[in-house]
Amino acid sequence: MKNKVCTADASACIHCGQCTNHCSLLKKYGIDIGDTQRLHELAYHCFLCGKCSEVCPEGIDGREIILRMRKKIAADNSGNLKEKGYRILLREKENYIFQNYRHITNGTVLFPGCNFPSFYPETTRKLWKVLQEYQDVGIVYDCCGKPLEELGKEAQAEKIVRSINQKLKQAGVDEVIMVCPNCYYYLKDRLEVKVISVYEKLAKLGAGQPAAGGDVHMFIPCPDRKEREWLTQMEVFLPAGYSVIEGVQCCGLGGCAAVKEADLAKGFAEVLKEKQLPNLYTYCGTCGGNITRAGVNGVNHILAGILETEEAADVKKSLLNRAKTKFI
Repeated sequence: MKNKVCTADASACIHCGQCTNHCSLLKKYGIDIGDTQRLHELAYHCFLCGKCSEVCPEGIDGREIILRMRKKIAADNSGNLKEKGYRILLREKENYIFQNYRHITNGTVLFPGCNFPSFYPETTRKLWKVLQEYQDVGIVYDCCGKPLEELGKEAQAEKIVRSINQKLKQAGVDEVIMVCPNCYYYLKDRLEVKVISVYEKLAKLGAGQPAAGGDVHMFIPCPDRKEREWLTQMEVFLPAGYSVIEGVQCCGLGGCAAVKEADLAKGFAEVLKEKQLPNLYTYCGTCGGNITRAGVNGVNHILAGILETEEAADVKKSLLNRAKTKFI
């Protein structure tokens, strides 16, 4: 593959077919990343996984192209969505209804995100307790704004980031520990304080145990697939011979596209089922919960192993668990 500088210019497409061959959506509709007219019509069908960008020999950032299309669509509608199917998500996220800053402290705070406490409430509690054994660590529950950004509601997402920054500044926070890779990659250059992954923090503190032994198969969440920063940081907790799962495009929830492409989202899980992998691990609460909900057996979150809770994703009470964070 050529060493090209990444660009969001679809006109650079040479129609080689690499993106189509590696993306279920493009393959389904028989198009490539250069077909901007059709892509505009399908903007909300895209999982924003970045697979097209990963394989493009011309360095075209297909994810960014689609994201810009979504933002333009929303802006042309006064910041609102004409697309159907997102009402409940927007009601929850636009002014995050489970927001809780009751336990914010100056110094360091834990930021679990939305879905990790939903699917792994016991591990969330254990994590906060373990961190407090080493230093005074607060905890805040909020949405990072990425879901709104990915739906094209850029102004609303920016408002959320400004609010988070203001609350952190007022409390004297100088370090935020992220549990969710989506939150981390979205906020690390937007927050005015140091942002650190939970795995880097645990390693520095000398806390936690090796997550597993034997043949560990790691499902990498979309935001970490390019940099693999989090995967590298957690290697101290993994066996030397772990492997990365290939050939699965997304967990099915990327880009909120499952609303439009339920069959494709289901198909990603079917690929995992066919692989029949023992010791399947991930480090994204959303991935862990959604893959489990789709019927894949034996899905583990790496933190549940590190903290020895061995907690499986609670797919039946995830919304209730998330609601409870407002009252902790």
